[in-house]
Amino acid sequence: MPYVVGLNSGSSFDGIDAVLCTIDIAPEDGHPSRPKYVDALTIDWPEDLRGLVLRAFENELSIFELTRLNYAAGAIYAAAVNALLAKNGLNPEDIDVVGYDGQTVYQEPPDRPKIVAFEQSKSQSLVERWTKGGWPCGLFIVESGVVAALTNITTVTQFRPTDHALCGSGAPLMQYLDFVSFRNEPTPTVTLNIGGIANLQLADSDRSKMMAFDTGPGNVMIDHVVKVRTGRDYDKDGELAAKGHILQPLLEQLLDHEFFTRKPPRSAWRLDFGSSYADTVLKQYASASTEDLVATLTMFTARSVEKALVDFVLSKAQVKTVVASGGGTRNASIMKFLGQRLAEHGLTLCTSDIFGLPAAYKEAIKFATLAFATKRSLANNIPAASGASSFAVLGKLTVAPRLAKNGISSSAATTNGIH
Repeated sequence: MPYVVGLNSGSSFDGIDAVLCTIDIAPEDGHPSRPKYVDALTIDWPEDLRGLVLRAFENELSIFELTRLNYAAGAIYAAAVNALLAKNGLNPEDIDVVGYDGQTVYQEPPDRPKIVAFEQSKSQSLVERWTKGGWPCGLFIVESGVVAALTNITTVTQFRPTDHALCGSGAPLMQYLDFVSFRNEPTPTVTLNIGGIANLQLADSDRSKMMAFDTGPGNVMIDHVVKVRTGRDYDKDGELAAKGHILQPLLEQLLDHEFFTRKPPRSAWRLDFGSSYADTVLKQYASASTEDLVATLTMFTARSVEKALVDFVLSKAQVKTVVASGGGTRNASIMKFLGQRLAEHGLTLCTSDIFGLPAAYKEAIKFATLAFATKRSLANNIPAASGASSFAVLGKLTVAPRLAKNGISSSAATTNGIH
C-alpha cells in the first residue's frame, strides 16, 4: 500500500503533527480503505513564527508580513516531513502524497439566512455571493509550493475553499476520514475531535445520512486563560481543572452564547471562542482563582459536546459510544467531565486508538486521507454534513519538482543562469 504523509496544526496551535500511514483502495467499493498508522512525530513552531501566527489570529499582521509568514510556514512543514522520512529511512520517491490544510488564520462560516435572501433575490452575480450573499470564506497559510519543492513530494492542501464555493461550511473536515474508517461498522458511529475547537461527526455507510459540525470550544479558551494567568501554554493533563470548582453562574453564561442557537451544519472559530471572548471572562471574573476558571471552561467544553449530541444526534441515530480524538484527549479533566456527562445519556466514551487511529494524530491522518483521495479525483467531501450543494474533489495539488516532464537537467539550468 502507498505511504502517505499527513500534517496538522489546528486551532489550538500546539505544534505541528506529522504522521506516516498507508492507504489503499478497497476493491469492493472504490473508496479508500481505513488508513493504517505507521509512525508520527510532533515538532514545535519556531518561537518567531509562533508569535507571527498568533498576531495573524488577531489581524495584527500587514499583508507583507503575512505573505512571508506563508512561505516560512511552508518551510517548517517541509522540515517536519523530512524529519519523519529520515526517522523511517524513507525517500521522497517512497511517498505517494503529502496532505495538510495549513494553519487557519481566519474563517467565516456561511450566513445561512443571508444566503437564502440572496438566492430569493434571483441575483446572477457570482461576485455578490461573497460581497452581499453571505457565502463562507477563509484564509489558510503554509504555501504548498514551498512544501512540494523542499520535500520533492507531490503536495495537496487548501481543502476548504471548494466546499465554501459550493456553499458548504468547509469545517469540520473529519467526516471523510470517518466515512472511510467506519462505513463498514454495523451501526452509525459518532466521533468527536477535541482540538482548539471541538467537532462531532455522525458517520454512516450512507453518506446522505451523515452529519458533521462544531460543538463549540475544545482547548482554545482553556489554553488562553492558562497562558494569561500562569504563563504556561496549556493545562497539562488537566491538573489545574482537577483542583478547581465549577463556577455555576459563569458556566450558565457561557452556555448562553449565541453560537448555540445555530443549527448544523455549523462551524466555529476564534471569533466565537477565541482570546477576545476569553479576555471578557477573565475581566468579569478577575477575582476567581485560576483553578476555578479553568475547571469551569473545561466543563464548558464537556457540556457543549453533550448539548450537541442531545440537540442534534441522539434523536436521529441509536448510538452507544462516542469515539474521541485530538489533543483534548490528553487532558484528563476534559475526558473525566465528558465521560460523566455522556454517561447521563447511556453513552460510553472511548478513544480512536482502539480502531487503529491514534487519537493524538487522527487530524493529521485525516489530511493524509483527503490528499490520497484528491490525487485520485475521488469525491472527498460529504455534502449532507457540510451543506455543500454537490460532491466535489477538495484540495489543491502541487506536483513534486522531480516529476516535471520535458524539463532540463539541474546542471543545464544552472548554466543557463536559472540559479
